[in-house]
Amino acid sequence: MSATKSKIELHRVMRSELCNRCGTCVGLSDGHIRFRDREGKYMPEVVKELTNQAYDRIWNACAGKDFNFPGYRDQFYPGTPHFHTYMGPYRDLYIGHAEDSMLRSSGASGGILSSVLIYLLEKRKIDGAVVTRMSPEKPWLTEPFIATSREEILEGAQSKYILTSVNEILAQSMNFKGVLAYVGLPGQVQSIRKLQKAGDPSVSNIGYIFGPFYGNTLHFSSVKSFLRSHGEKDYTKIRKLYFRHGEWPGNMRVEMESGRIIQLKKFHANYLIPFHIVRNSLYCSDFTNEFTDISGGDAWAPVYEERGRGFSLVLARSTRGSQLLEEMKKEGWLNLSPISEKECIDMHSHGYDFKKRGAFIRIGFRRFWFKPVPDYGYILKGFTFKRVLMEVVISLLFLVLGTRLARWSVEQFSPRFIGTIFEKSRTTWKRSTHNIKRDELK
Repeated sequence: MSATKSKIELHRVMRSELCNRCGTCVGLSDGHIRFRDREGKYMPEVVKELTNQAYDRIWNACAGKDFNFPGYRDQFYPGTPHFHTYMGPYRDLYIGHAEDSMLRSSGASGGILSSVLIYLLEKRKIDGAVVTRMSPEKPWLTEPFIATSREEILEGAQSKYILTSVNEILAQSMNFKGVLAYVGLPGQVQSIRKLQKAGDPSVSNIGYIFGPFYGNTLHFSSVKSFLRSHGEKDYTKIRKLYFRHGEWPGNMRVEMESGRIIQLKKFHANYLIPFHIVRNSLYCSDFTNEFTDISGGDAWAPVYEERGRGFSLVLARSTRGSQLLEEMKKEGWLNLSPISEKECIDMHSHGYDFKKRGAFIRIGFRRFWFKPVPDYGYILKGFTFKRVLMEVVISLLFLVLGTRLARWSVEQFSPRFIGTIFEKSRTTWKRSTHNIKRDELK
């Protein structure tokens, strides 16, 4: 590809639904590309022209337009004993949690990733960790930073469901003196892997890669809408914003400067998803963060949910990831119990269906309308007519509910009321479509 085409294609992706706002273009641009309007559309924008070589470098690292899953599996996980189409390569599967009760309660589920980072730091296997926290200056927005202490790592604990751009920190992390661990979402991790394969100096000091499971991301408009529904119009008066506060599975919680606290159960706050989802989320096919050393997510199963306190489903993918978990288990840092592949699939069947089968059906819809689509190096197909029809309904719902009128309408009701209706409707929908989604899901 010529440098001129790199520039043209990069601009096209940056302005399209293929952009996942991973931040790589910003981090590699030496200040020539920036995110504008983070409380709005949150799109990267070229503010100063780059050289052709810089455009080539950024274009090759962009994971929004392509990422060859089979090729990168061969590159980074040769000889890995297990592979599943929905989960990717892995060595070990566990259910577990941090043995430290404080770390366990501080995490989104079982505190596994926070414990891993703190362990590596205290054992001096890393000198810092790239994580995401809520900004101290603008506590309604996220920001990546390099944590170098236990306290700072805990600042990055828990899920952030609005847009994050971890890779904009690449210019800073490249100059960091020491070994780094890195925590990111699938699109962000994929870009790091592309840079590692290319031997790019920006990632030469990243020694470990970890990440959470990934369903979707929301625009910041979700927070503004949530506030308006509670009669608050000025988001700049937010003092603290949490997405998984309190006992697992947690609550969406907003603390205002006035002292007012607004809180809603996580499952009820999920009503915001169809109204404010980032469209790229619908085309990402990586649910379990397949290119990490260790990835983890909530253990969604009645036997664990009923106990509360938080349990994590943990996948050890690389040799070093597997060895690290075993080491931490032996030293009493983690409580880990092996589980079967079938249990993993059953636990997240809805997510696997939505991100694997659903994503490829939605990509097919885009291709039908001659819109650009991501190239993952493989395609899943052969879906039943009922499954495709179900996706038509889902896609239409996202289109309709994402309109201004729909967003305004939902704000006229109590979030607690809408959240209750949403949770009941979602449960009914999952039950009625259970057989369609579970068909051949194994």
